[in-house]
Formats: sequence, C-alpha cells, structure tokens
Amino acid sequence: MSGASYAVVLAGGIGSRFWPVSTPERPKQLLPLVTERSLLEDTVARLEPLVGAERILILTSALLAPAIRSRMPHLAADQVLVEPRAAGTAAALAWASVEVRRRGGGAAALVSVHADAAIGDDAAFRETLQAALDVAVSAESLCLVGIVPTEPHPGLGYIEPGAAVGAARKVSRFIEKPDRTTAAALVASGALWNSGIFAWRCEDFLAEVRAHTPELADALATLEGGDDAAAAEIDAAAVRFFGAVHSTISVDVGVLERSSRILVVPGQFGWSDVGTWGALRDVRVRDAAGNAVHGTADLVEAENNVVHSSEGRVVLYGVQDLVVVVQDGVTLVTTVAHSAELKTLLDALPKRVVELR
Repeated sequence: MSGASYAVVLAGGIGSRFWPVSTPERPKQLLPLVTERSLLEDTVARLEPLVGAERILILTSALLAPAIRSRMPHLAADQVLVEPRAAGTAAALAWASVEVRRRGGGAAALVSVHADAAIGDDAAFRETLQAALDVAVSAESLCLVGIVPTEPHPGLGYIEPGAAVGAARKVSRFIEKPDRTTAAALVASGALWNSGIFAWRCEDFLAEVRAHTPELADALATLEGGDDAAAAEIDAAAVRFFGAVHSTISVDVGVLERSSRILVVPGQFGWSDVGTWGALRDVRVRDAAGNAVHGTADLVEAENNVVHSSEGRVVLYGVQDLVVVVQDGVTLVTTVAHSAELKTLLDALPKRVVELR
C-alpha cells in the first residue's frame, strides 16, 4: 500500500564558511549564493513539482523561522516546523517522520534534503528522488541517494555500495571524509558521495529508531499522539520530545550506520554541497574568462575569480583564482584554494573583526 509523499527540508544549520556574508541570523541557506534567490528558495522551488508545495515541510530553529516564513509566503505557517532546540539530525528527522505520518497517514513516505545544496539539473534531481522514494516504499527500507563522483573529493563522505537489490544496492559501509589518496581509491572502486538525501516510509524509519537508536527511542513515545491532535498539543509534544533527548546524534551515526535496511540509488544531477566561497566557481554562471560574479564588478585580464559584492563596485585587474567578498563594510580577499580554510582565518582574527558586519 502506498501513501502520500512529502519533502522535508533541513534548514536549521548555522555556519561560518561564508563569512563575512553569513551570520547566525543569515546563514548559508538564506544567502543568494548560486542564483538571485537564496539556496533555500531554490530548494523549495525545485521540490514543488515533485510533491506539491502543500507537502513540503521546512525544519529550522526559532532564530531562523521568521526569516524563512517571510521568504516562503506561499507555504502555510504550519509547514515551517520549529525545533525547540538543536538535538541533531536523527531527532529532527524522527520528529519530521511522526509529523508526516500524522498529516499523510500510516503509509506516508518522505524524502529529506538539505536546504543549502546546489543542483545543476533539476529534472534529473526529481527523477532520482522519485526513484529513491519508489525503492524505499517497495523494499520497505531506508534509501539514500549517492552521488556519482566527478573527482576524489576528500571533504565529503562516501558510500560503498554492495549487492544489488532491484534498482538499488545495499550499503556496504560508510566512509567519512577520507584523505585524498583513499578518496581516489574509493572513486575508482565505484563508491558514491554521501549527499545527505534520504527517502523512507515514516513507519520504517521510526521502527529503525526504536530498534537501533536508544538515544531517541524512549523519547519517541512523547511524540506518538493522535493523528487529529490540535496544534497546541502537537507543539507541546515536540517540546517534550526535544526535552527528553539527552544525546545529540546525527541520523547517519544514530540510525543509518546501525541498520541493516539501508539501500542506495545513484544520482547524477550536478550536485554540490557549496562548501566554500571557491566552490561557487563550479555552480554559478561564469563569464568567458571563468569568473563567477554576484554584484557589480569590472574584471580586466582577470580569470577564474569569485566576486560576491553587496555594495559598491569591485574592480579586478590582472589577477586569477581570487575570492573577493564585500559585505557591510568588510572586504575579504583570499584565494580559491585558501577559501576552504576560512575557519583558520576566523580563529586568527580579533573577535571584534569577526563580528563586524
């Protein structure tokens, strides 16, 4: 028996990899890093043809909820689920699975994506997500989307596929951020990047949580109310649940690495986790000289640079492979290579400079 399918967007993260533009109130997913819309707006628009706008739920924090609701006026207020506190992705997705089951019925399924990824081919993305949902429902398993690698990237997690199960493969093991040599060997052997995109029937996921995740299993009972519960009761149950979760754990560690019901389908749709300023060179539209520009800029004899400016005019002459970011009176200049080490920079700067926006 098949049920309704929903999309759950994880949008609660706060990071510093896009300083000085990103702030706790304006994290990566709310920034226009790839198009003129924020990454979150791009993500929701990409999912709407798959499940319909009314079946998209956004999980976020109380700090970010007002900004998200203002950017998503076409979504109902109750489609933005506000976590009472951060407790890890396992808890967030357990809550989301209970909520999707409440809205969609006992056979409901969901696909979960992060709000801050870039996708090159939206149609292929949706086709792959639908394939993952079909596998999850038919095999009564938790299905992951593994990206076919374009390079041996040491900053990503990997999935090693095992035996074939219909259109999917069993997951043999997970490898978290290997060194470059190991990453090259994994790519050569057919391993996939772990995209953090998941699909499952809600009942199947909750059963695996009860069986394998003692960090959440006892707390889960506080969410298991009636399907016709009032909004206030649902909010109160969420507060009880997050209050009863005493160990922050990711869904990868807490559920997926412990379960034997994990499958993976491959995806090729131009996926990027947009992890650094330099990565924008691969996901933005570039000019003939390979420059990726957001804002007003003049580039003369300049190649393969990234410019992101919210004010004024940036002029580059005779340079290459630079990152130039201008935001609220702060100008960051580094190289594409060093943009992957922004935490090192921020740790070395005086706190008053880091917080200057």
